Amino acid sequence: MKLVRRSLAVCLAVLFMAPVASAQSHVIGKSALDKAVQERVATDQADRDAIQSLLRRAEVREVAGKAGLSLEKASAAVATLEGSELAQLAAQARQANNDLAGGASTVVISTTTIIIILLIVLLIVAVAD
Repeated sequence: MKLVRRSLAVCLAVLFMAPVASAQSHVIGKSALDKAVQERVATDQADRDAIQSLLRRAEVREVAGKAGLSLEKASAAVATLEGSELAQLAAQARQANNDLAGGASTVVISTTTIIIILLIVLLIVAVAD
């Protein structure tokens, strides 16, 4: 009977220790995870900066004023964007910035892009409220 108890105790001890031992091995290292998080944060911040840069342009302020859109709300809403919405709006903002910087302020596509970006941001703010 003592042999059975000891054998059972050893088996239970091994069963309880096995998950603890396997939990210590990581699929990805802490430094790699930290680096990935830092890259994501930097990318998101660069995307937000691109959108904010577009919203600060005089041409955009003029178009927004004529359309009756609030740039303050749009600017505040940029902080709430994330994921694919943020990436898509940032790509459009970069394109509009490049077009406007190249002197294409009279191009209809740039004006349309600006209005679309502002409307999407304002819609997100309206849904968030």
